[in-house]
Amino acid sequence: MTVSIPELPLVYLSDGEQALINVLRADMLRDRWALQLRDAYFNGEQLVRDLGISIPPQLKGLHTVIGWPRVGVESLEERLDLEAFRWADGSDSSDLAEIAQANDLFDESNLAHLDALVYGREYLAVGSGDLDGDSPPLISAESPLDMTLMWDARLRMATAALRECAADTYIESGPDERMLVLYLPDQTVMCLPSESGGWEVVDRDIHQLGVVPVVRMANRQRTADRVGKSEITPEVMSITDAACRRLMGMEVAAEFFGAPQRYILGASESAFQDADGTAKSAWETYIGRVLALERDEDGNVPDVGQFAAHDPTGMTKIIDLYARIMSSQFGLPPHMLGYTTDNPASADAIRSTEAKLIKRSERRIRRFGAAWQQAMRLALWVRDGEPPEKTRRIETVWRNPATPTVAAQADATVKLVQAGILPADSDVTLEMAGLSEGQRQRVRSDRQRANGRAVLDRLAALSAVDDEVQSPEVVDGDAGLG
Repeated sequence: MTVSIPELPLVYLSDGEQALINVLRADMLRDRWALQLRDAYFNGEQLVRDLGISIPPQLKGLHTVIGWPRVGVESLEERLDLEAFRWADGSDSSDLAEIAQANDLFDESNLAHLDALVYGREYLAVGSGDLDGDSPPLISAESPLDMTLMWDARLRMATAALRECAADTYIESGPDERMLVLYLPDQTVMCLPSESGGWEVVDRDIHQLGVVPVVRMANRQRTADRVGKSEITPEVMSITDAACRRLMGMEVAAEFFGAPQRYILGASESAFQDADGTAKSAWETYIGRVLALERDEDGNVPDVGQFAAHDPTGMTKIIDLYARIMSSQFGLPPHMLGYTTDNPASADAIRSTEAKLIKRSERRIRRFGAAWQQAMRLALWVRDGEPPEKTRRIETVWRNPATPTVAAQADATVKLVQAGILPADSDVTLEMAGLSEGQRQRVRSDRQRANGRAVLDRLAALSAVDDEVQSPEVVDGDAGLG
């Protein structure tokens, strides 16, 4: 009798999985150069494209940096502060807070938002917290340099995702060995390089979720481009290069024309020689005292003068023009890019110039908030083994991206309460007044303690009244006698 041994799916990749890995890995490697270019502009490490006209070959190694891309991106990211997760129906959200705190999401979210703005996208991967399943689900932010995703535009959901990273510590591997993680709707496959040059499966997590546990946080999406675009656009890179060239031109001018050029007419050759007849160097001639020149044979004194020194005002005006153009690209007030005028803007004028930046921040909050909500639903799915009810919607709480004064916020909130639109004890009232999530929690705790004390005081008062009714005082005297 012939005994057939079934093939175990643990130790090999199927043809479909291998094809997915090849496609996704090629997609990730194809986009990596463009992503690294944006990262170089953000870090001020880009190579400025010299036109080869005004910069001499001896100064080719001179590198000037202007940090406008970093200022523009960080100015937008600094207004995207994730504060809390909560259920939209107002029920207890301690389970959401537990997952968020276990993954340190309120700090990690800043990193995810920054990468999404620089690269145009960021990925949120969801998985089980540990091998025994006792800890909360794991939500990790993954860079697009190491991860990519296959998207179904009709269903508006991911069909597969791939991450290439350093091998995990619990997997036996060599030093600095890379591993692949393939995310599928029914399982997550982890692979290491094999001796034959391919990939060997080392673990499979059969989760049977029915969806890929990866969420893409895309920036500046379009209907034909769901991947997202970076805030460091070609226009931003072009203006940055032009401003760097102008700064480099100012450096070159400082080297050649920083000290005024002098001229001497009618001097003899001995004026440029030492006492022994040796010719002086150019620097000695320049810094030497040329006022002791001798008269020539005809008794004429040599004419001494100097050319006008180089004036950098023209280049600084061009850089100011570039700053104004860059401010329009990022929606920033010009003073945030170093452009100043003799008459500083008023506080109201500065707030009006921030209107575009505030609107851009609100759009990013809406887009990024949807990604965080989806990641949190996946985390609950992984924890409970079943998806949360669709009727229960998760909300993300963000800090106000605008910069209103405390007095203005308080005044507007008081007017809404006085008009009866908001109840005075509502959490929405505290949020509109500008209190952070931590401050609102302390206010709720204080109210509960105050209500508890009020209830105890009321019960004590009622108990005292009952005692008086049951044991009335007897007063001696003639009361009631005719």
